[in-house]
Amino acid sequence: MRTTTPNSSVTQNSSSPSKQTIDTQVSNFNPAYAHSLVKNLIIPINDRYFKCKLIGFEPLPQRNKNGRPLIYISNHSGMAFPWDGVVFSSILFKNCNYQLKNAVRPLAAPALTQSNLMNAFMIKDFWKICGAVEARYQQFETLMNQQDSNVFVYPEGVDGIGKGFNHKYQLQRFATSFVRMAIKYQTEVIPFATVNGEYINPYVLSWPWLNKWSKKIGIPYIPIGFHTLLLLVFPWLFYYGLPAKLTYVRGETIRPYKMVDKPFEELTDFDIRAVRDKIKNKVQKELNMAVEKYGKQRFSKGKFKGSTFKELLKLWYYTPLGWPLLFHEHHRLFMKNHGKPFNMKVSFWSGFKYLFRNPFTLSFYLPVIGWIPLLIRGYWKHNIK
Repeated sequence: MRTTTPNSSVTQNSSSPSKQTIDTQVSNFNPAYAHSLVKNLIIPINDRYFKCKLIGFEPLPQRNKNGRPLIYISNHSGMAFPWDGVVFSSILFKNCNYQLKNAVRPLAAPALTQSNLMNAFMIKDFWKICGAVEARYQQFETLMNQQDSNVFVYPEGVDGIGKGFNHKYQLQRFATSFVRMAIKYQTEVIPFATVNGEYINPYVLSWPWLNKWSKKIGIPYIPIGFHTLLLLVFPWLFYYGLPAKLTYVRGETIRPYKMVDKPFEELTDFDIRAVRDKIKNKVQKELNMAVEKYGKQRFSKGKFKGSTFKELLKLWYYTPLGWPLLFHEHHRLFMKNHGKPFNMKVSFWSGFKYLFRNPFTLSFYLPVIGWIPLLIRGYWKHNIK
């Protein structure tokens, strides 16, 4: 999803980690946890809040005869926590009947996985447990050599999600890693347009000088907008997102290995960049058409699922205000049940029980002073190994 190097969604290290290190990082994934999280939290949140749509994904894309993972790519956006990627991956997983074969595992920026503050609601190793793999070239290649799932990449990297509302729907420079992998392993690229992701946190900008300082505590960037001052007061807003009507529109399948006329080993950087630029131009055109067609209704509306009085009483749990409680209680229940399936029941009074069982979540709701334990915990994990 993101990167530690400019204009690249996958970091390429000069010193390659050992195969054992790579396999360990890739194997942190707990499919049972991902299944439980999507079923108990993401689907209910989506049904009541985002109400996303997947268009053109039926039937689901299938791999060619060599069986290599498909590479999904999309525009990144939101100037917020990566809810655009979370919702897409989750709904696709559900549509696959929770079978990994046609689902995706995302490549995530090292900053997203290494910083405790950037793990969702500061749940330790949250992204890795849910299937994300650090966006490094070696890990990408490891995923291409397994057949358990497909791969999901944001070619814009951090520049995509942090480009600012004034550059909405304008693709930033694409990385070349996904092109190299698609050609080397003779697999297809499945592009799709993410429409309305820009409205998760609209009308905000990104300032480079401020981002330089934020990276010291593990935050890739700080969005500057109408909610920034409120964020300083209410810590739970760090993970918030407005109810943007996320719409994912599948584009035309791309076969990069058919866009070159010589073996992968003979391709130069110039050849790879030429293919990358053709793909980017194609994706931009499809994104523009998708925005024109589906971008007029920017926020979800209409009746909430099961709009009974009882349902309305617990509705706030599925809004950003209730997310810290839901995510931490789900994590606790999963550990308590040792990974066995369970149904998470939510009532109007659940918040009091969740807060009692997960006292750390109080930090998200304490005005101003709540940031003290959050930053200490976040900084410590990010800097002390």
